[in-house]
Amino acid sequence: MDAPSETVRHDDPYLILVDDDDRVIGHERRAKCHDGAGLLHRAFSVLLFDPQGRVLLQQRAGGKRLWPGYWSNACCGHPEEGEETGPAAERRLHEELGVQVPLQPLFRHRYALSFGSAGSERESCGVFLGRCADDAPVPAPLEVAALRWIAADELDVELSQQGAFTPWFQLLWQRARDEHGEALEPWAHPRG
Repeated sequence: MDAPSETVRHDDPYLILVDDDDRVIGHERRAKCHDGAGLLHRAFSVLLFDPQGRVLLQQRAGGKRLWPGYWSNACCGHPEEGEETGPAAERRLHEELGVQVPLQPLFRHRYALSFGSAGSERESCGVFLGRCADDAPVPAPLEVAALRWIAADELDVELSQQGAFTPWFQLLWQRARDEHGEALEPWAHPRG
């Protein structure tokens, strides 16, 4: 796989503002979308599995504005103005981890989460599934502090112990297990 660039984009692109039904209502700079209580905007989260059915976790880089150093799913981000969510997720996977894999949509959910005075995540988030080789990801150091693979059952235990995980990852993993377990099941088992 291609290695990601050392620097991932740190400009302030326009994100897609949406209403409660995920209809586009405008655009705003990323920084402003995360100020205060936040503005509802489109986002995505990717659950990436290896051939053994393990889930990839990333530890967010220390320079992140929101939840630095916390463990989360493989990749999160935002479609930018004029961009569809699926292609944006694939773009970001390549930028952060150097992998190019096809993604399958799982569900969309909304959340509003505050990280104190640093800002908030208020997102209409598409959740996607993908699979890659366990040795393929090469993290962009300004985005990702560390990576690790974990079995789904072990992840359930760690999440129940209230470790340092991003709150959106805890929400999406619980929903994936509770409401979409049948769709998630083939991904969380070794490929034959």
